[in-house]
Amino acid sequence: MRAKKSYGQHFLVNEAIAERIAKSLTPVFPGGNLLEIGPGKGMLTKYLLKNDYNLYVVEADNDMVDYLLEHFDALNGRIIAADFLKLNPGKLFHGESFRIIGNFPYNISSQIVFKMIEHRRQVPELVGMFQKEMAQRIIAPPGSKDYGVISVLTQAWYGGKMLFQVGPGNFAPPPRVQSAVIRLERKEQGINCDEKLFRQVVKAVFNQRRKMLRNTMKQFISAPDVLNEPFFSQRPEVLSVDDFVELTNRVSDLRG
Repeated sequence: MRAKKSYGQHFLVNEAIAERIAKSLTPVFPGGNLLEIGPGKGMLTKYLLKNDYNLYVVEADNDMVDYLLEHFDALNGRIIAADFLKLNPGKLFHGESFRIIGNFPYNISSQIVFKMIEHRRQVPELVGMFQKEMAQRIIAPPGSKDYGVISVLTQAWYGGKMLFQVGPGNFAPPPRVQSAVIRLERKEQGINCDEKLFRQVVKAVFNQRRKMLRNTMKQFISAPDVLNEPFFSQRPEVLSVDDFVELTNRVSDLRG
């Protein structure tokens, strides 16, 4: 069963790492809902099946679906042959909370995170394998070179932690990049502002991240006296999530 470039497949072949990923979920009650994205040949799946999870797997490659059905009787009726990005995962668990885990296809890994954020009220936790650079961007703190849109939008609702790194030799075929496993846990409280406007502001200022806010915020704030305030002399990479919330609320207040 060869990996397909079209699906961004790199099969994990190290048993110890697969087991370690499976054990990286925080303790959850028996029968807890769990969704694995991109199980491939089931290297991680077999360790998840050792626990009493209400496990479903989503696999877009029909050849892999056939392989899983042939090798894992326990997955009968639990394989969703679909593109996760086109799926409404909330319906799968009938509105109940569920956790996400996987050795994610790197070409859609950021979109998986954004989908998690979209369904955050049902997703308390994600454990996933990412390209190392993407993992660093997701959990990067303000002021770092990796800090950007995905950092702010993820950290508005989730706290992130780098768990461990994984070298190319642990996959077949080996990717040309380093990999890393991170855990994201939903915060007890989200942000207190207009969420749609928050996303618009974050994306707009990072679209021109080298410019000061007084230049990038002109599309939201027209008052020169406001834009000349010291706060607007900063660049977006130094702003915390709380700063972006404050900025969003400022825009809302000025709009009346």
